[in-house]
Amino acid sequence: MMQRVLVLLLLLPGLCAGQGTVDVGSKRFTESYILGEIVAQTVRHAGEAAAVHHQGMGNTGIVFAALKSGSIAVYPEYTGTIAFELLRRPTAANIDELNRELAPHGLAVAVPLGFSNTYGLAMREERAAALGVTSIADLTAHPDLKLGLSQEFLNRKDGWPALRQAYRLPFTAPRGLDHGLAYEALAAQQIDVIDVYSTDAKLDKYRLRVLADDRGFFPAYDAVLLYRRELPARFPRSWAALQALEGRISTRQMIALNAQVELSGVPFAEAAGRFLAEAHGQRGEAASGQRPFLGMLFGADFWRLTGEHLLLVFASLALSAAVGVPLGVWAERSPRTGYWILAAVGVLQTIPSLALLAFLITLMGTIGTAPALVALFLYALLPIVRNTLSGLADIGASLRESAQALGLSSWARLWEVELPLASRSILAGIKTSAVINVGTATVAAFIGAGGYGERIVAGLAVHDNAMLLAGAIPAALLALLIQWVFDALDRWAIPGGLQRRDG
Repeated sequence: MMQRVLVLLLLLPGLCAGQGTVDVGSKRFTESYILGEIVAQTVRHAGEAAAVHHQGMGNTGIVFAALKSGSIAVYPEYTGTIAFELLRRPTAANIDELNRELAPHGLAVAVPLGFSNTYGLAMREERAAALGVTSIADLTAHPDLKLGLSQEFLNRKDGWPALRQAYRLPFTAPRGLDHGLAYEALAAQQIDVIDVYSTDAKLDKYRLRVLADDRGFFPAYDAVLLYRRELPARFPRSWAALQALEGRISTRQMIALNAQVELSGVPFAEAAGRFLAEAHGQRGEAASGQRPFLGMLFGADFWRLTGEHLLLVFASLALSAAVGVPLGVWAERSPRTGYWILAAVGVLQTIPSLALLAFLITLMGTIGTAPALVALFLYALLPIVRNTLSGLADIGASLRESAQALGLSSWARLWEVELPLASRSILAGIKTSAVINVGTATVAAFIGAGGYGERIVAGLAVHDNAMLLAGAIPAALLALLIQWVFDALDRWAIPGGLQRRDG
């Protein structure tokens, strides 16, 4: 019966919390992934606590929000970013000054890792030579050049708006591109200028000329650890191990680590493990050599990602069914109210997923699973509400009159007659929402909610098609499996008289 389906969905497992874990964050670019892995592996090797690396959680604002809310305890950051982007300072600052301003937030910065990774603008060497462009100031003489800049750089206080003003650059509408894809667009001559990091591994591969910052616009961006102030007290041995990283990564080493991942296809964890093995005599966490595709597909993170994805899909689906079916009943009972209910859930479907996630992060003051579940819950409402309304509206007047003639109350008619008769349509709506949720849940990785989207985001960051497929294929297979399960559930839950019969 339909009632059993609804009860089953409402009893799906919820969140569980762990003890003694250091949550490590990272942003969505290669270097941050690697540094996040170095931090996580260092904590694990200290033997005091488990460490979970929440890879590629998003841009600076999202990861910083996660740190303030306690969703993560530490992540790699840069002094220039902390000063200009996070603290909105007009000038650069040393670590002591940064700590004084971070203290009211319950945060601190420490462990300078030994290298600086500043921003810059770059062009293909042959294109720059042909135009005689050697510095950022030279760009003013070439207003026809096409710029492709990362979305974060376009919107940072210390990024494009301030740079354009400082150099009086004539460009008004640069294209926004993912940092990992900008190099390929530049090589294909679709754009002429991109923003780069000074430790990017692809600078040599694509023969790029980094334009001189002749006005000294970009400050030093020294790599450090930004952390919650209680971390050293909670995990003193782990913190001591992290402090041992101070000054251990040179610019040359960081470029080499980035090259291992971006140019040689070495996994983030293995690159970090190799570095730690060389720097501290620690044992790396991954076998040497590139992993075959099946090894990547069923890697050590497979079951964790599967569990996270199933949680996102089914917990949100249970909430959607619990709310959507009553809304559909209400819409059928009151056509005037039903118009506004359908309009509201329809509008929710038109909101871009990343925009909705960003709004929910601001509203809820946290990132990760909670806002992702709310977003998926909202997206799943429309098929359930619409199909519940349609299934109830299609019940013949004679059947309703027969139930009424038997003396059944309004509630009894709904629960014993109308919902069972509409069950095929209702279950079809729930199945549609479930399948849609599988794909939409991959976007949740952009805010640190995990799932198969974590691999897709990482693949985008390093332009690794194999990693992209390692996330996309399980998601597609999960959608097919869920459809098969609901088809089987349809045969079990739908009253026999309503079963579709062939022949």
